[in-house]
Amino acid sequence: EKKSDDNIIYIGTKPFMNYVSGVDIQFNVKERREVIIKARGKFINRAVDVAEVSKKRSSKDKRIEVKDIKISSEEFENSDGKKINVSTIEITLVAKYRIL
Repeated sequence: EKKSDDNIIYIGTKPFMNYVSGVDIQFNVKERREVIIKARGKFINRAVDVAEVSKKRSSKDKRIEVKDIKISSEEFENSDGKKINVSTIEITLVAKYRIL
């Protein structure tokens, strides 16, 4: 993976809370200001859920908010050699720190 990619969480088939923990680690251990959640096709709803749970679990001192959402589609060739379009989503979360 490229160095610039290490604040990206790709959503797939792992248990749901793995992704939530991944977001948590990015913000709290690696001290990122932004984390990007990426998914495509049937995993888009899971990406939205990960973002929502991450927001709900954030504290008053470090609030997680959605900064940006990008939607798109990518063309794929399936196993039959047919070209198909798959929807994609990219949710950018940002940490807002409360100034004490």
